[in-house]
Amino acid sequence: QVQLVESGGGLVQAGGSLRLSCAASGRTFVSYVMGWFRQAPGKEREFVSAISKSGGSTYYADSVKGRYTISRGNPKNTADLQMNNLKPEDTAVYYCAAVFRAQDTVVPHTPSEYDYWGQGTQVTVSS
Repeated sequence: QVQLVESGGGLVQAGGSLRLSCAASGRTFVSYVMGWFRQAPGKEREFVSAISKSGGSTYYADSVKGRYTISRGNPKNTADLQMNNLKPEDTAVYYCAAVFRAQDTVVPHTPSEYDYWGQGTQVTVSS
């Protein structure tokens, strides 16, 4: 069982930066793939980024590639999302998610493949 708590959301002007953090409970954090998703009003939850168990592989949606960076600190049980050059279309509730995977090479990209979710944190980018 994993419990996830996000922090770091807020209001920022276009072009600004925010850093989201996801704190995970449990002693087996290194066994879980970590992902970030977002959901804007009236839209489906969409993939943003994911990182493998070891942190050696990272994946990004095309819309955030080059602007967002995902990282994880396995000793601290954290998974962070650094967001730079934010745009109004990045406005959404951002969710941290986790799923157990035996292999380090398997990193899911769809919400239905993740078993554990945080409560979400609001990110609002003004123009």
